[in-house]
Amino acid sequence: MLFVTMQNALAQHGLVSEEFIFESAPFDSCHASTIAETKQGLVAAWFGGSHEGMPDVGIWFSRREGNSWTVPVEVADGVYDTTKRLPCWNPVLFQPKDGPLLLFYKVGLSPSGWWGMLKSSTDAGKTWSAGRRLPDKILGPIKDKPIQLADGTLLCPSSAEGKDGWRVHFECTFDFGLTWETTGPLNDGIKISAIQPSILTLKDGNLLALGRTRQKRIFEIHSTNAGKTWSEMKLTDLPNPNSGTDAVTLKDGRHLLVYNHTSIDGCRTPLNVAISPDGKDWKSAYVLEDRSGAEFSYPAVIQSEDGLVHVTYTWERRRIKHAVLDPQKLELKPIGNPADPIK
Repeated sequence: MLFVTMQNALAQHGLVSEEFIFESAPFDSCHASTIAETKQGLVAAWFGGSHEGMPDVGIWFSRREGNSWTVPVEVADGVYDTTKRLPCWNPVLFQPKDGPLLLFYKVGLSPSGWWGMLKSSTDAGKTWSAGRRLPDKILGPIKDKPIQLADGTLLCPSSAEGKDGWRVHFECTFDFGLTWETTGPLNDGIKISAIQPSILTLKDGNLLALGRTRQKRIFEIHSTNAGKTWSEMKLTDLPNPNSGTDAVTLKDGRHLLVYNHTSIDGCRTPLNVAISPDGKDWKSAYVLEDRSGAEFSYPAVIQSEDGLVHVTYTWERRRIKHAVLDPQKLELKPIGNPADPIK
């Protein structure tokens, strides 16, 4: 069902539409959505089951056809040895410029022991290849989408959670997931405990990655050589409540970030949109959700060919919401104190 929230429409500028991808589903809980644009339209995925981390959690998928989303179908599960099943986690959809639609996801008892998986589709998600396990120590994009470099390489933002703490790394594949290279960990996991980066391309061609930390602020890290090496990780002024973020570089060169604007650990409201001309100076652009005690989290964001911005996110662990914004109509305002939701 497509709808525009009148309160949001009156108070803010730039909202085109918002909708739930499904009204009902054969699972009780869902989380960690991802969205991509194919030649046949938008597609989205998420993990769903009885509860995060339970063996029945699989990867669910929907295509946008006409003015609505198709009924969700399970396209991946954690079944192995024919009789055993492990939970699935954090799907990431990506449509390369040439090549099949890719679906990365993780399987395992928990993030400290999961492994990377990959499926592909040549018909925009109507049918899928069998799942293929990625090489040892390669996890694929951990939450947020890759970027495709000029030579066709997919640069994948990744991270690991284990005995050495939360540590960010980047992986790249030149052949859509057959062979891989990795940077190895880029932070010590102690001074800054960081995971789940997303990658922005600056106007000078350099790269900026932003992401989640346990230090109550979003981290940043830079590369001047297409992701081969990265600068020392630092904390930005943007708050982070130990919750996932996502970002995208817009066609006009600006950068758009979706995140929970609070420093209260575990608090996943409000859910905010900010815009920056350079990846340094951020302005408040939109508040997608703001209700005390609720969870609106784990955003995924892309810009479609028509210039509109599409955001999907977890809505109270019961649904996945899809919001469409016109970045040219967003009203930019100074970002306020994290203690107060930005408007």
